[in-house]
Amino acid sequence: MTYVESYINQISNDEIKNTVLKTIKNVVPKYIQKFSFREHVTGLLLGNVQSGKTGQMFGLISAAADAGFKLFVLLTTDSVYLQNQTFKRAIRDLIDFEVCDENDETRFFETKLRKPTLIVLKKNTQILKTWKNNISSSKYCDGAPLFIIDDEGDAASMNTKVNKNEQSAIYRHLVGMKKLAASSIYLQVTGTPQPLILQTQKYSELKPSFAYYFEPGFGYMGGNFFFSDPESYVIRLTKETEIEEIKNEDEYISEGLQKAIFCFLVAGAHIMLTGGEVCNFLVHPSIKIKAHNSVRQKIAEFLNTLTQSDEEEIINEQLKDAWLDMQSSKPDIKPYEEIKDYILTELLNETITSENDECKINLITMNSKSSQDIAYDKGLNIIIGGNSLGRGVTFDGLQIVYYSRTAKTPQIDTYWQHCRMFGYNRDKGLLRVFISPLLWKLFRDLNISNQALIDQIVNNKLDNINLLVPKGTRATRKCVVKNDTLIDIVGGANYFPNYPKDDKTDILDELLKSYNDTQDSYDVKIDFLISILQYLESEQQKEWDNKNIISCLQALNSTNNKKCKLIVRRERDIKKGTGTLLSPNDRALGKSYSDKTVLTLYRIKGQRDKGWHDKPLWIPNIKFPANIAFCKTK
Repeated sequence: MTYVESYINQISNDEIKNTVLKTIKNVVPKYIQKFSFREHVTGLLLGNVQSGKTGQMFGLISAAADAGFKLFVLLTTDSVYLQNQTFKRAIRDLIDFEVCDENDETRFFETKLRKPTLIVLKKNTQILKTWKNNISSSKYCDGAPLFIIDDEGDAASMNTKVNKNEQSAIYRHLVGMKKLAASSIYLQVTGTPQPLILQTQKYSELKPSFAYYFEPGFGYMGGNFFFSDPESYVIRLTKETEIEEIKNEDEYISEGLQKAIFCFLVAGAHIMLTGGEVCNFLVHPSIKIKAHNSVRQKIAEFLNTLTQSDEEEIINEQLKDAWLDMQSSKPDIKPYEEIKDYILTELLNETITSENDECKINLITMNSKSSQDIAYDKGLNIIIGGNSLGRGVTFDGLQIVYYSRTAKTPQIDTYWQHCRMFGYNRDKGLLRVFISPLLWKLFRDLNISNQALIDQIVNNKLDNINLLVPKGTRATRKCVVKNDTLIDIVGGANYFPNYPKDDKTDILDELLKSYNDTQDSYDVKIDFLISILQYLESEQQKEWDNKNIISCLQALNSTNNKKCKLIVRRERDIKKGTGTLLSPNDRALGKSYSDKTVLTLYRIKGQRDKGWHDKPLWIPNIKFPANIAFCKTK
């Protein structure tokens, strides 16, 4: 039996099994079976957040073992929760491998690679340094290949000192570990590849040379389910003021959080009454630990008040509202009286004072100050935290989410990783996300941006990708991308060539023969704009790169914002070097279409005394929708 066959046999879910087999079929022949064992290759395995990336990784590890690789390093973020979760799963699923924890140095040296060996490590400076030395001392890589799988490869691995022309410690150790071997495959795995896409070969040895996107399996609930427009039935909009109320120690528990708690009680009661094992509720109020503690205390006090007899009327009213809400999407929910009785007699029959109390509802704070032995895989759990609630940590049975975290300039990759509600193991009818209108709009825009990126990778691989960046956000943290390599195109601004070529006028005349000056503007499709722009080049690519403009349009074509306007003007007598060339009326007309892409085309007479070549020519001026921007590297 091959290693792949052995691993596949461990997967009980047929849908997940099929997605893993599809990934193996598409990746292995191109990048593993054809590996020369004389090179160092970096690749990207892209999946949606919480779409089953670990299963795909294990499938490719097994396939690589069948291809002759013996030593594997699996990197997780610097999180005890995630490293432990990944290690335990590797022990369970890779039964024919020797799986080593970061403390298993003795076992590592004793294996002698008699069977494939996988080391599961956190991306921690000291741990990486220690294991780089262990691998070097073992001589296992002398003349042999190394396979490194970097889970959440966009986090921690990047060189955070690239703009100082230095190397950060973790980046240096990872590059050093890769070079211990005669050859290597370094596979980055993530659902947020923005910083990886923005790397350049000149400044990063971790720039991926190939990418593969694996589609989620049947039943996956992701961005298109939660953050659709119009809003999904699972979304419950809270007041904007709750963002501050939730963090204010002097305030009582906010209205939206109260409603979220009642929905959690109803969902948890139904799940337990129908034989379920777990119902989780995630509260993500802030990055600050102080806020986590404050919110936890508010929730504990609120739950305690529900046990008091004088609160019975409030319970009846709000609990019934929550039950009716859930019933709207879960018609077969347990009857209200049964739900209410279970909540009052089973869930709220004990006072909650600390995380160590014996009670049916567990209140858990999950951050850098928390205990490392946190269990949330059974029972009813309310989990409050910030950064620890992202980046690969999974929450089975996550039914309710309350999210109020804000930032002055949200980073796309960071915020998208906060979407722990994405995944498979949820009851669709009992899902609820409590979020403010502005935050809902942010995540809706991030979903559009994410889909545009996936479509570009699927259609164009890694060639000429433009990241679509919603207004007010940035693609990733500034410290991991070389500043002078970035190209930004901002919506609402006019872009045009100062030195347009005049060699494609006849072709453009034919394409535009149906469009004239008698009409202010035309509604056209993005594909038509692309067909025109391919013939509109500049003598100086730095000031007008039509291929880059086209890639922006291709990114936009993956979104709902496909509205385009074409403005055509002929017989213009304009001198070269007069800026955007637009007349006041045409400038105002283009500006009035603030939510659309506007391409204005002027056919210039091109007289020599005006600075041209005595040949007519077309000059473009393009303006993208005002609420977006695009970002790529040179």
